Amino acid sequence: MVHVPSTDEDFCLSITPIEGVLAMKTLGEIEAAICEGVSRFEQDYMGRGPKDIYAYLLGDLLVVRLQGVLTAAEQHLVKSLSAEKGRDLLKQVRTHLIETARPVMEAMVQEITGVKVLTLHHDISTSTGEEVVLFTLAESPMLRDAKKK
Repeated sequence: MVHVPSTDEDFCLSITPIEGVLAMKTLGEIEAAICEGVSRFEQDYMGRGPKDIYAYLLGDLLVVRLQGVLTAAEQHLVKSLSAEKGRDLLKQVRTHLIETARPVMEAMVQEITGVKVLTLHHDISTSTGEEVVLFTLAESPMLRDAKKK
């Protein structure tokens, strides 16, 4: 996908060379595509997808909130060990998996937003099963306005 800059800040113009089509995305389209991509990543790399997922694009920050991400094995591990040891072990494993797959996640976000990812931050709660991933982008993606009904 090739990003085509626009003089109008309200438009995201991208040309997909294979299809040769001009694609402009709304905020909702970007957030929905991010949810789909991160959910697919969780299924492929972690073994299961989240129960709920939300993405919020706030300027050059992309926040992804996943709920219900702990596998049955992870839940058992957290309960069977001391609270601190189970939590630390689970966070270590999840952090290692995210760091290993970082290029995949960053490429997915860049393909969807048309903007380079500068940083990725991640944390998970072993008590609630909630996971948060924060991407800092090189700039705010240009968006088109959603159609009014």
